[in-house]
Amino acid sequence: MTAQDSATRPTPVAVTGGTLLAAGGVLAFSLTFPATVWGLESFGPWSLVAIRGVLAALIAGGFLLAVRVPVPERRHWGALAVVAAGVVIGFPMLTTLALQTSTTAHAAVVVGLLPLSTAAFSALRTGRRPSRTFWGAAVAGAGVVIAFTLQQSGGAVSTGDLYLFGALLVCAAGYTEGGRLARLMPGWHVIGWALVACLPLNLVVSAVALSFEPVRLTAQGVTGLVWVAAGSTFFGLYVWYRGMATIGVEKASQLQLAQPLLTLVWSVLLLGERPATAAPLAAVAVLLCIAVTQRARA
Repeated sequence: MTAQDSATRPTPVAVTGGTLLAAGGVLAFSLTFPATVWGLESFGPWSLVAIRGVLAALIAGGFLLAVRVPVPERRHWGALAVVAAGVVIGFPMLTTLALQTSTTAHAAVVVGLLPLSTAAFSALRTGRRPSRTFWGAAVAGAGVVIAFTLQQSGGAVSTGDLYLFGALLVCAAGYTEGGRLARLMPGWHVIGWALVACLPLNLVVSAVALSFEPVRLTAQGVTGLVWVAAGSTFFGLYVWYRGMATIGVEKASQLQLAQPLLTLVWSVLLLGERPATAAPLAAVAVLLCIAVTQRARA
């Protein structure tokens, strides 16, 4: 190992801090599906996603203006567009559509594939190759999720599952580009500018969607909207990208294997759902892969 490698390698303290930040992002994300279900009580799917993006962009834009963050260099806007398309637009829209027909518990387990998707995109994008042990554990977790999906759907893939699988792909691409950019600029700058870039589109979609989707304001509905805008979209992505920048995309993505189990807990506590017996078993099986992937050398 060269002196330069030693200088750029994260210290144990930095790795611990990065892991905690990424874990904080996972905790925030685990509440996204229950909050979305709450939000759908008051808003239609298109209205919810668009207003969510508008509110998150206003929060992010306020912070960017307050500290006078300079506009990113032109060379970074291509990657920011991928982040915006995948994380700000694609994932929220596709998962919201899926949750109209899928339970929160089912969607949570399917989204357990996100770590493998993110690791695959990262490997293709950066040219780095995680170890065989890493891939073996990640694929094992993915296999559990696929088996669960087929078992719950009677051997066929439902429309809701297609939405969820599409959400996995676009989100993994957004996470990968966001994690790469977070090594060049603070993580909250990455998600902040991605949100601001989508503000004009979300304003237009909000106006159009609100004209044909009914609004029935309830306390839970408004709470759900506020959380997905401020908690999941801004705060969660802020700490998530900072964590990825420190410990690497592949390592951070595997922490999301805990997300299905956390969301299952919230689905019971907040929504009163009764997940199928296979749901917690699949979530626990996927969670066990974390110990292997976190010990594997990427």
